Amino acid sequence: MIQLRNITKHYPVGFGKHEILKDVDLTIHEGEFVSVMGPSGSGKSTLLHILGLLEEPSSGEYLFQGELVHRMNDKKRTQLHRGAIGFVFQAYHLIDELTVYENIETPLLYKNMPSSERKSKVADILDRFNIVAKKDLFPNQLSGGQQQLVGIARAIVGEPAVIFADEPTGNLHSDQAREIMELFAELNKKDKITIVQVTHSDVNAAFGNRIIRIRDGQVL
Repeated sequence: MIQLRNITKHYPVGFGKHEILKDVDLTIHEGEFVSVMGPSGSGKSTLLHILGLLEEPSSGEYLFQGELVHRMNDKKRTQLHRGAIGFVFQAYHLIDELTVYENIETPLLYKNMPSSERKSKVADILDRFNIVAKKDLFPNQLSGGQQQLVGIARAIVGEPAVIFADEPTGNLHSDQAREIMELFAELNKKDKITIVQVTHSDVNAAFGNRIIRIRDGQVL
């Protein structure tokens, strides 16, 4: 599903450059639940952002479902980002001015989905996550765990092929964290969604079926 070939990422510093990723080769198969682990500054979040099309590599090739990402035009990349990829952030990244319902609906608006279909999909997700009673609340009226549930609901409402999660339980206490990780495991097993998470937690990593360790910008 995902293949990286000799991916590098660096930023200019003075007359030189600061390397974040160095010659990363990586294959992630459809249906996997992969945990990326490494110390702070190892490059794991940058790797995830490249996978999620939030950043460009400095060099190398990225194939998504057999297609070279750097050869896609802007329209194709936008379609890929909106249609096949879901992203879950540590800081939730909900839109404060929108209700729970509206936050979850937002990705479907970008896809120009008919109103009746949008309503049906959002209703199904609200019911599945047991947050129907929260649909008219705003993010600041929710606990951290509830905000992350909404973030995940928003990520999957468009039925993506893969979810990229960047420290998805980093701001949650242990009970909330376990609930979120159990939800990811369910999405992976029942919905067959490929999941790639960055985590510091051995407990969270154990929910996946493979651990990728990264240090100093290189996959070990």
